[in-house]
Amino acid sequence: MLVQAYILVQTNVGKAADVAEQIRAIPGVTLAEDVTGPYDVIVRAEATNVDELGQLVVAKVQVVPGITRTVTCPVVHI
Repeated sequence: MLVQAYILVQTNVGKAADVAEQIRAIPGVTLAEDVTGPYDVIVRAEATNVDELGQLVVAKVQVVPGITRTVTCPVVHI
């Protein structure tokens, strides 16, 4: 079973579309949309385990230029 999460992304002003486009190209990302509200981009990602998900967020998503903050929300099945 895959581990899935939503990653809420804040960006520098005017960078949401560029950031979403760059994030879409990252393996493991299934969706990246620029949105309005307190976050600028919402990402859906999946990995084989929590450690792999953490590596995806820290080593691949957070290093995209223009990102100022991320919040990762793992999906739970209750």
